[in-house]
Amino acid sequence: MEASKYVYLDNAATTPMDPRVIEEIDKHFKESYGNSSSLHSIGQKAAQTLVKSREIVASLINAKRDEIIFTSSGTEADNIAILGVALKNQNRGKNIITSAIEHHGVENPCKNLKKKGFSITFLPVDKYGLIDLRELEDMITDETTLISIMFANNEIGTIEPIKEIGAIAKKHDVLFHTDAVQAFGKIPIDVKAMNIDLLSASAHKLYGPKGVGMLYLRNKGVRESWGKFIEPIMYGGGHESDMRPSTVNVPGIAGFAKAVELAKNEMPKEIEIQTNFRDKIIRNVLKNIGDSYLNGHPTKRLPNNVNLGIRFIEGESIVLDLDSEGIATSTGSACSSKSLDPSHVLLAIGLKPHEAHGSLRVTVGRFTTEDDVNYFLEKLPPIINRLRKISPLTKL
Repeated sequence: MEASKYVYLDNAATTPMDPRVIEEIDKHFKESYGNSSSLHSIGQKAAQTLVKSREIVASLINAKRDEIIFTSSGTEADNIAILGVALKNQNRGKNIITSAIEHHGVENPCKNLKKKGFSITFLPVDKYGLIDLRELEDMITDETTLISIMFANNEIGTIEPIKEIGAIAKKHDVLFHTDAVQAFGKIPIDVKAMNIDLLSASAHKLYGPKGVGMLYLRNKGVRESWGKFIEPIMYGGGHESDMRPSTVNVPGIAGFAKAVELAKNEMPKEIEIQTNFRDKIIRNVLKNIGDSYLNGHPTKRLPNNVNLGIRFIEGESIVLDLDSEGIATSTGSACSSKSLDPSHVLLAIGLKPHEAHGSLRVTVGRFTTEDDVNYFLEKLPPIINRLRKISPLTKL
């Protein structure tokens, strides 16, 4: 039977587009359809849209307009950053330091480099998902050219000590990249104050369109130009300063810029509202559902992220039963949700495989209401009770 209402609580996987973003994209499909590299007036109108969009996106993280490279996704931005820095600097050294809980957009390029003779150091994390800053510094060698640590984890929501990591990288003259896909537009980011050299983000995580992302590349100051520390991994025309050759998706980028503009204006209010929803869910579940616990740091976490461990049940069963009640949640990263393997993030924070399989990720968003949260809290306990009665894990 189809549910009478539907509540979307999977905003870490993707967000619905804001109607104001859709309106902006539609306008530019009609007005900015030219190729931004063309010399005629229609092409130059598209080019002007790109300039304006670059300025808006840069302003969110205290960057300069010409430090923003538009990509097709956060994953593509991760690949350009990691592979581009590794290839450019391999004569200097072949060591890259990352963490054990990175998104596959960072983890898999690093693993690919390892097959090609690079040394990849995967830093462990504590039970909350935080790296140890002292251990990070101890792991840096003369061969280290890049540190890539995510800003906030996509599964458990833990926010890493980014400013401190940036200071360590700067001290040792090592480039610092952060995958900020989950944090961008949700919490304040200042690339200058945090000593970030490269940063990846994606439009569809902040109510923008899919198929659009960006890479921030520091190109002033100590390192005078990109060519000194990174090289392209794709070759073609001269789009995006030769770093991402392809005819530019102007309407999508205009939508990204609109989403950033909205996030910049509404971030303080959204942080307050979503933190209240997040904490209400955590309090109620831990109080009313036995053998449940929180994954990730209790306070150093994204305002919209709740990751619950619920013993004796597999998370997939909870997700499916919630869906039948009209509630969308997930067990973790949407990029690996179809895999039978337990989450590498949950294993890294110390959970056993059967515990990792019992996770439930709930992520609120801009359009989440108090009624949505209450509906979820009403429907979850009976689902847990029913599943535990039939689960063979309960008797282990």
